[in-house]
Amino acid sequence: MMKTPMTLGVFFNHTGHHIASWRHPQAQADAAVNLQHYLDLAKLAESAKLDFCFFADAASVRDAPFDVLCRSAQYTAYFEPVTLLTAMSTVTSRIGLVATASTSYYEPYNIARLFGSLDHISHGRAALNIVTGGEAAASKNFGREDHYDHDERYLRAAEFVEIVKGLWDSWDDDAFVRDKQSGLFFDPQKVHYLNHKGDFYSVRGPLNLPRPPQGHPVIFQAGFSNAGRELAARTAEGVFTSGATFESQKDHYEDVKTRMAKYGRAREQMKILPGLTPILGRTDSQAREQDDYLQSLIHPEVGKAFAALILEARLDQFDVDDRLPVLEVTPQTSGQSRTIRQRAYDNGWTIRDVYKAYAGSRGKLTMIGSYDSVADQMEHWFANGACDGFIFQPAFLPGGLEEIVEHLIPRLQSRGLAKSDYIGTTLREHLGLPRPKSRWV
Repeated sequence: MMKTPMTLGVFFNHTGHHIASWRHPQAQADAAVNLQHYLDLAKLAESAKLDFCFFADAASVRDAPFDVLCRSAQYTAYFEPVTLLTAMSTVTSRIGLVATASTSYYEPYNIARLFGSLDHISHGRAALNIVTGGEAAASKNFGREDHYDHDERYLRAAEFVEIVKGLWDSWDDDAFVRDKQSGLFFDPQKVHYLNHKGDFYSVRGPLNLPRPPQGHPVIFQAGFSNAGRELAARTAEGVFTSGATFESQKDHYEDVKTRMAKYGRAREQMKILPGLTPILGRTDSQAREQDDYLQSLIHPEVGKAFAALILEARLDQFDVDDRLPVLEVTPQTSGQSRTIRQRAYDNGWTIRDVYKAYAGSRGKLTMIGSYDSVADQMEHWFANGACDGFIFQPAFLPGGLEEIVEHLIPRLQSRGLAKSDYIGTTLREHLGLPRPKSRWV
């Protein structure tokens, strides 16, 4: 029997996910630093009863030639996401608020406090998307010449998450009595020192913040490699995946869900959600015209730089119409990059083919077709064990989200595949996840 409804979120990426999105007539060119743009998007997403909105982050300007960067709105200047989500929480009341933070360039105490604060401010709608930080450029902004080794990053991340959850449990739910009559502000028996000493971190605690409304803000994770899958199985409650084909996504889904058992976790305690860029139209041919128009906006040098980014390789010496050469695989090569490379080899793609295949979705899944056709494709993935829902990645903003809300969501709702209303007030309630008990109870 098919599970219903889907979990549905939306990933806001400034002007949109297509690498030339800022040039689209329905895109907000200054979106990255336009607060009203984001406030309007948040209210629109909430009107469609989406479960959450999601933000990525990076700790550096992208390492790329400036003649490429100057033609892109994606990699240079944009708001810090927790600050932005805090502002968005004041104009919404139900939609979840997910922000990315790197375990390589934050300390656990900082993250526990930031996301615990967001959970209090939003009345239980916060989520933390854990990344280990894949960009070597970021290391140079934090006193390191080189990035941490891939496997070390994930070992650090596993310890990091356990510390953060421990800090969120610093105070019992009823620790702060605030009894004016007796003069007792908090019960000293209900505060706990973490006293963590591990392989990478030493953190005493307690956190200087009451226990969050959700107990723990929801933990998201986005790794696709073997180490990433293992971290997800151990810690994640939401997994943002990059499966660009049904077969690869179904394999990923079953693999990660199966790994959960060794950590004493049930499959229902995690939602696996591929990123999805829908290119829509009233008909399939109109949708293809929309896609062709978006592709026509890509400057070839921007496309080549984007292909190099998702392939994790240097492509300077090649022309965009050269067939993709066999690239060296190192321990640092991500699972997502390996998947994209193999797909390109199997199809005999040129570098131009690579960037055109992934330009709309930044390496994730693209579905092109009429409103009904895309709804059919989403239903097929969901009904046949490839996902628990999707994270929409509109190709351009705000126009792409407006089209999803006006035309695609109603079709999913009519099939019982999308919520017609919220059933609770917290993100955990939206996702059907229990509120965790404190480790001290």
